[in-house]
Amino acid sequence: MTESDPQLERIRKLLAKAEDPAVTEAEAEAYNKKAAELVARYGIDQAMLAASGASSDDIGTLKIPMNDPYSRDKASLLTSVAYPLRCRTLLHRYGQKVDSVTVFGYRSDLGRVELLFTSLLLQASTQLTRVRPDGFFPGESLAAYRRTWLHGFARAVHERLSQAEQEAVRTAAPGAKSAELVVRDRAQMVQHAFDAEYGDLRSAAPRRLSGSGYLDGHDAGTRANLDPSALTRRLKALR
Repeated sequence: MTESDPQLERIRKLLAKAEDPAVTEAEAEAYNKKAAELVARYGIDQAMLAASGASSDDIGTLKIPMNDPYSRDKASLLTSVAYPLRCRTLLHRYGQKVDSVTVFGYRSDLGRVELLFTSLLLQASTQLTRVRPDGFFPGESLAAYRRTWLHGFARAVHERLSQAEQEAVRTAAPGAKSAELVVRDRAQMVQHAFDAEYGDLRSAAPRRLSGSGYLDGHDAGTRANLDPSALTRRLKALR
């Protein structure tokens, strides 16, 4: 996913339009949605190239460190990005803290996961410093509100990425092997590799969160920038 990739260049142009203060909120959302579709199409293109033998794309792992505060919630955001992109995650926990997350998947998908997660985490963390409970629930702690805010944000991101990936499969150009079969095979191969390595581990019990921030976080997640090159642009602007 290089800077010169024409698909990413088109995404950058769409997001630049979405960030234009002159456009309406509805127009900005349309541009963001189109960018998410192109990110998904990029993944399908890479999968089809690998399936045809035109490129290589092996299963590998990526270990991403998690930092407090809210390391478990940040890990959940990473999982919410990884699963729609046909990757699997393993959380390395120490008590209530998640120290890091190992992501399993094809290398082209791991690249998308890392870039999207880094960008989305920055967006979420920036907003998280400003959000506060509205006082409707007296005595609610700020930490409880922010945990549920992150949960809502992650859920909205998961829904948007899942929808974009499904649409990319549906509209893929026909080939010797359909995109649906290619994607299904890749997802199964990743799951088999994950099970072979960690199949004897048990899933963690579901968490119970008590804060009231879910809907606010979900609303923020529906507006989040899903351009994987956005972080690079922001870093360049700061130099």
